[in-house]
Amino acid sequence: MGKFCVNVKVAYAVQGNRMPRGTVIKEQIVIGTPGTLLDWCFKLKFMDIQKIQVFVLDEADVLMSKQNFSDQSIRIQRALSEDCQMLLFSATFEDPVLQFAKCIVPDPNIIKLRREELTLSNIRQHYFECENKEDKYRALCNIYGSITVGQAIIFCQTRKNAKWLYWSLTKDGHQASLLSGELTVDQRADVIQNFRDGKDKVLISTNVCARGIDVKQVTIVVNFSLPTKGMHLADFETYLHRIGRTGRFGKKGLAFNMVEKHNLPLLFSIQEHFKTVIKRLDPEDIEALEKIED
Repeated sequence: MGKFCVNVKVAYAVQGNRMPRGTVIKEQIVIGTPGTLLDWCFKLKFMDIQKIQVFVLDEADVLMSKQNFSDQSIRIQRALSEDCQMLLFSATFEDPVLQFAKCIVPDPNIIKLRREELTLSNIRQHYFECENKEDKYRALCNIYGSITVGQAIIFCQTRKNAKWLYWSLTKDGHQASLLSGELTVDQRADVIQNFRDGKDKVLISTNVCARGIDVKQVTIVVNFSLPTKGMHLADFETYLHRIGRTGRFGKKGLAFNMVEKHNLPLLFSIQEHFKTVIKRLDPEDIEALEKIED
């Protein structure tokens, strides 16, 4: 939006963006993570926190529910001026987090979508029952051989599996890129920009990309592994954010889940939570795969 405003500049307060001591932030908008913003405001004194006029927590459910982020966000919030406007955004707000948010923002205006609107009814969801990662990879290749794919995002639960999948796809001639938390800020930006520009058709990612990336050409999202909390609980919010990378801007999308037999209860709990049906597909039934787009 800033490109339409004259002389509006943005600073990035993120780990790895080192600024020399004595720096005074002159940019009107500062985007950052709570820990780095804390350092900029209190330790390094790059900016006067009393001059902040609008304080925004994006993906507020995460910032409020994770102890470290929560403590850091609250410390910043308590140092703001009394007339600073506060805005909290998230696609999902569980009740405990919502109650906590109301403590931070007294007498708030709350705008909510109905739960059925959060299920993203324009996204058709399917699953394949697979034995192992090699089985999942074969199912993925069958998808590519049967369905017209614009661009796709594939989510893995671990960096190890993401790397394995990246090298497997690259070796087989697919144009893929890898996005994970171990990349630097600049490297992440380059990977995402190349994907936005259509230079890479497949983006393999850990949960670092589950939120916040909007690419119109994404027609398919694949959960190479289901998102979990701990060992045996499905992470409903992350699932919603992941599949929400497709079906954006009013378009239809497809979501495929690769599920080992012992993880089927996780899938069924996701169905129950969102009151939706995730249809089973046979990865070897090419005719059925081809009909999905009809």
